[in-house]
Amino acid sequence: MSKKLLAGYAVVAAALLAAPHLLDSYWLDVLNSVGLYALLALSLNLILGDAGLFNMGHAAFYAVGAYTGAIVSTRFELPILYAVPLAAVTAAIFAAVVARPVIHLRGDYLLIVTIGMGEIVRIALVNDVFGLTGGANGIFGIPRPVLFGHKIRKPEEFLYLIWGFVAATVFLFHRLEQSRFGRALNYLREDPVAAEGSGVNTARYKLMAFVLGAAWAGMAGSIYAAKMTIISPESFSFWESVVLFLIVILGGSGSIPGVLLGAALVVGLPEIFRGFATARMLVFGLVMMVMMVVRRQGLLPLRRMRFKPSDLKRAEAARAAQAPAEVAR
Repeated sequence: MSKKLLAGYAVVAAALLAAPHLLDSYWLDVLNSVGLYALLALSLNLILGDAGLFNMGHAAFYAVGAYTGAIVSTRFELPILYAVPLAAVTAAIFAAVVARPVIHLRGDYLLIVTIGMGEIVRIALVNDVFGLTGGANGIFGIPRPVLFGHKIRKPEEFLYLIWGFVAATVFLFHRLEQSRFGRALNYLREDPVAAEGSGVNTARYKLMAFVLGAAWAGMAGSIYAAKMTIISPESFSFWESVVLFLIVILGGSGSIPGVLLGAALVVGLPEIFRGFATARMLVFGLVMMVMMVVRRQGLLPLRRMRFKPSDLKRAEAARAAQAPAEVAR
């Protein structure tokens, strides 16, 4: 991570720490919404930006995590913060089950399948599958999170909780980018054919990216349930997936600071122009169209790692060196 990027993160952290002293409850709630969407968009960025997989049903994983947290905290009285890892695991298992048969699909084919998946989950929630989801009314009375014996209920307290998760996610995902897994995803995104030719198990890495992104979305869903204390299927509609897709593309696909900026603009900017009533969404839409025409790579694009031909040659040489030994066995 460069010094310039570290300085940028330090400025954002300082601004967030000072926010409770400068802003009222309304704008603190807006910051909380930005943080939640940033967490969700970072999870989608792992699938879309890093692995290059088109997923327009990301709200389904968000919903699975939120309902998991809500159900175990209301029916089994498990503290909602303890339910966060359980929600992440449930969303990851769900993603592994639904993604495995379709992970080989590319581009718009995968896009259509994920749209269908998101709608199936939403309709299942509306129809109260297994009598657990509360149907169209959703689940009420989700308990507030308790941390070190203190019940979190004020917007400034949620600000520290939500952005604490965002900070941890940013740190972990930057570390992930430099790992073997992150480099494999980079090759996969830049050139899947060359990546497969150099020995990268593309199907395995695609599935891993999908599952990990879903786990993070499930975790964000559980935090959302704890903040709102009430959830319903309308909160996880197709529009939520569209907003997350827009955040990643606008900020810069694959770029972590770009996704954070995209969340701030897509979620925070319409609130600034709330006084213009319905016209604000028209202006917002036009701005988005102009941005996509003049700066398609996003506001803070990822600095691309090029797939070097030498990587492929090195992999072929390694396989050729192993071949005689395999023949001898």
